[in-house]
Amino acid sequence: MGCFNSKPNDASAIRRRPSSIGEVAVFIPGLRVPENLELPQPLGDGLPRRLLERLVALRSRIAVMAAHEALSVTRPRKRTFTQHGGSTSADLLQALEEYLPVLLGLVKEAGSELEDKIQFSWMNQEDDAEETVLPSAWYEVLSVLHMMAMLRLSQANSLLLPKTSLEGYHAKVSEENKRTSVEIFLKASGYLECAIQNVLPRISPENRKGLPVDLTEGVLKAICMQALGQAIDVQLGLAIDSPKATLAVKRRLACEMVKCWQLAHESMDDLPLIDGWGEKHKLFVKWKYIEAKAAAYYYHGLILDEGNTEKSHRTAVAALQSAEEFLRESKAVCEAFHAASPVSRSPPVCGSMKYLHEKIQKDSSCKARINKDLYSNDSISEAVPALPDFAVALKPEEYRLPLTDAAND
Repeated sequence: MGCFNSKPNDASAIRRRPSSIGEVAVFIPGLRVPENLELPQPLGDGLPRRLLERLVALRSRIAVMAAHEALSVTRPRKRTFTQHGGSTSADLLQALEEYLPVLLGLVKEAGSELEDKIQFSWMNQEDDAEETVLPSAWYEVLSVLHMMAMLRLSQANSLLLPKTSLEGYHAKVSEENKRTSVEIFLKASGYLECAIQNVLPRISPENRKGLPVDLTEGVLKAICMQALGQAIDVQLGLAIDSPKATLAVKRRLACEMVKCWQLAHESMDDLPLIDGWGEKHKLFVKWKYIEAKAAAYYYHGLILDEGNTEKSHRTAVAALQSAEEFLRESKAVCEAFHAASPVSRSPPVCGSMKYLHEKIQKDSSCKARINKDLYSNDSISEAVPALPDFAVALKPEEYRLPLTDAAND
């Protein structure tokens, strides 16, 4: 029973940052890939041969599939499909789901002596160290859940890239793709929530110190909040398109989006992310956080303007002008994000931000002009009002670690 040997050329290509990653609607900070599985020799009495043979076979298959998928993640417009029409990411997800019950056979029993017998190695993307090797099966579980979440985000990115119709109309994202992407975002956040709550605490303090920055609690929380924030952004776009959605509904969604991106921003603020994927990841979160604030202040301003007093009108203008400033700032950070290595392109603006890019500046100028005409004392200005505090209604889809494979017994 030997270890699996990945192709060196594939490995170097995965770790080497591409010069360009094309259009980005959902940011994925690369894909961590499993490397050679070094089995202890001799195996020892505590390591059942049948379990290890199955573990090695499944992991070897995942390593091959992941090496190819890691390259396509950075080229979303060139995603490959299987001979039966399915996507390679869906096949890889299925392989990971088959692998987890076998892997958990090493660790499920309390006090198991098998948990730290095998050295698991994964190639990093955001950490300065090229690879992280730890004698911890829970580290392997954490790495698998992280990969499952990244694959889901990659799927959402493909769905949210505008596509030109067969009739040649303007590029757009279909409503079906938008709704499907929300479900996918919730699955991704569910994997990460499970990782944070049920896997990280099981890793020994010594091994937790050795975790790459890709798998630190801060990065996992940030990506979890990113998934929720982007799901709410899609919901806001659907609300904007719906004649039944009120301003109050749109403001609430925008404010919930701000809360998600704020938590993502705070989770990453002090992390030692390296140039490349890590720095680009920070810029993406910053861009979306500022963009969300522009949306929230815009809808808050429109609702305040419905008041009948001079103060409410002036406060509304302050909120709308703040929205305009945040929108201007978000455009600058967006440019910095796309310019950061590996360079990327912004897809055609669509969804909530297409509408807001067109409306914020127009409505802000219009309300300020009306306010000036109504009230003679133009020197009085109101402070920017605080945004309402709404709890985030959208929750990650619950994910529970599977039972161990009966074949392990």
